[in-house]
Amino acid sequence: MTDESLLISNQYLTFKLADEVYALDISKVREVLEFTSVTKVPRTPEFMRGVINLRGGVVPVVDMRLKFGMSRTEKSINTCVVIVEIEVDGEKTVLGAMVDSVQEVIELEPAQIEPPPKIGLRLKTDFIKGMGKHNEQFLIILDIDRVFSTDELMLVQETGKAGEMSTEKEKQESDKK
Repeated sequence: MTDESLLISNQYLTFKLADEVYALDISKVREVLEFTSVTKVPRTPEFMRGVINLRGGVVPVVDMRLKFGMSRTEKSINTCVVIVEIEVDGEKTVLGAMVDSVQEVIELEPAQIEPPPKIGLRLKTDFIKGMGKHNEQFLIILDIDRVFSTDELMLVQETGKAGEMSTEKEKQESDKK
């Protein structure tokens, strides 16, 4: 086994949005949480559901269905938030991706992954790493670092900071009482 093959992960976390199955490189996933509630941050795009408190840190939560042009994720017993670490201009950012349900961790060999489909020049598909096949089912393998534009990621970072400030303000007000 070469050093290069050790760097390439072939494990993926699969999850559902509507009837489609998506996959994320497991190395980008920190943890999976049950969806409870989020604190909405004013003046954010619709796909930004708000922020959550994760062990004292503020984490922005994005509704992946809305991001991909689907209907809003409705809370169910299976709704999860996948905590991922993405890179923005060389800086790591933690973000929660709200999904309908998490399926399983699977292994895919490079031979089981085909390049992303070419859909034309006007539709951007650079956020799709490839199409995998597992148990006779196609998976859309996402490049989570490319799902969001730089502007959107900057907004995610700002939302996290705004959430931290409002959490700190609430703490100060409760300390006064």
